[in-house]
Amino acid sequence: MGPIGIFDSGYGGLTILKDIRKKLPQYDYLYLGDNARAPYGPRSFDVVYEFTLQAVNELFSRGCELVIVACNTASAKALRTIQQNDLPRIDKDKRVLGVIRPSSEIIGQVTKSNHIGILATPGTVTSESYLIEIEKFSPQCKVTQHACPMWVPLIENNEHNTSAGKEFIKKDIEELLKADKRIDTILLGCTHYPVLKEYLASIVPENIEIIAQGEIVANSLADYLIRHPWMDSKCSKNGSVHFLTSENKDEFNKNASIYFGERVNASHVKIG
Repeated sequence: MGPIGIFDSGYGGLTILKDIRKKLPQYDYLYLGDNARAPYGPRSFDVVYEFTLQAVNELFSRGCELVIVACNTASAKALRTIQQNDLPRIDKDKRVLGVIRPSSEIIGQVTKSNHIGILATPGTVTSESYLIEIEKFSPQCKVTQHACPMWVPLIENNEHNTSAGKEFIKKDIEELLKADKRIDTILLGCTHYPVLKEYLASIVPENIEIIAQGEIVANSLADYLIRHPWMDSKCSKNGSVHFLTSENKDEFNKNASIYFGERVNASHVKIG
């Protein structure tokens, strides 16, 4: 038995962990942020795959039987290859799950106009993962994507609340809504973006609903563990949470509380 692993390129996955822990407090969790090599968004498919596989293997080596890739870019660029090619070789009984499919499954049930906007990193947008997945579950929906290359750096450098930062964010929102005026649902397709949700809600029309992924992924994981009792039995349940970062741990601890909502005490780890 071991903890459930949660991986992200940086801090964003903490927003997912926060909601998962709220939904399933009895489990043990091990969070790994590859902050030293963040952001993943602008990197090539091959590099993101290599980094993600290294992180997944690190969590496996620390006892995790189940790993959640709480990063949209890594889910888009690496998850399928790891599931299909690497897991059978590493251990056919271990599992790696992502955040794109759970969000894609339910987003069509939220929209009334069937017009959906996706805000994400350039890497996630280029992969077209959301277009492919939403088409499977809600083929009636028109999906418009918009890449926000500045958002993660603004958030990670704590500049998203500055007047200049807000102008960048507002411009991206305006471009998305200009591309399709019938959008009534916006999915935040990056786990960093929930930090901006309150500001985003203040600048979009009242009829537009903004959806963050944390609660969706938490509900999906709870359902997965019910449907796979053999995996549930491999997950330890002492209510603990531990943190690892590839960056300076003091720097991580200082910034992590913004996303996680409480004080964090991480350990440093070298990945790769």
